[in-house]
Amino acid sequence: MFIVPIYYLDLFGVAIFATTGALVASRRQMDIIGFALLATLTGLGGGTLRDLILDRPVFWIVDQTYLVTCLAIAVVAFFASHLIQRRYIALLWLDAIGLAAYGVLGAHIAHTNGAGFFVATALGVMTATFGGMIRDVVCDENVLILQDEIYATAALAAAGGYMALVYAGMPLFYAAILGTTIGFVVRAGAIQFGWKIPRYKPREGRDY
Repeated sequence: MFIVPIYYLDLFGVAIFATTGALVASRRQMDIIGFALLATLTGLGGGTLRDLILDRPVFWIVDQTYLVTCLAIAVVAFFASHLIQRRYIALLWLDAIGLAAYGVLGAHIAHTNGAGFFVATALGVMTATFGGMIRDVVCDENVLILQDEIYATAALAAAGGYMALVYAGMPLFYAAILGTTIGFVVRAGAIQFGWKIPRYKPREGRDY
């Protein structure tokens, strides 16, 4: 009963991240091959890393629906991105949704493959952030995960919140919904209100 919602959550996360990749391609005025490359790198990158670490079949090779979804989004975005007036704002909010959904999904897949609480949470964060990091590095954009505002912490909140709820005995479907909501709210607060976590401040070394 839970497998179908998780499958669609997975597909949804891939589609959202693929869209953010395509939006960056539009901002960089790439050709349709560039759109396809960025959409697939962003949509599939995090999940690919997760599956390789877990030593399980890579999800988009087993089910080509994921790859087809990324390519379809790239084609649509190539012809329709100009209709979005504020593409960077759309990118931030779509990325926030994908970040939360994929944080939960990565943790769920890792947990069902035998990973414990902390490993599953870490793999959830990797799943949620790696694709976007590739997108930003390839396009020489500001890498969101390295900015002052909260980003990876939101993925941690989503994955860790989901795992905590599962360990507390909540049904998986409701834990996934709540975990995704937690992650999105944290990231939305960072976008809307500039939420930040304290950063390291240099101090003078000890005088010996």
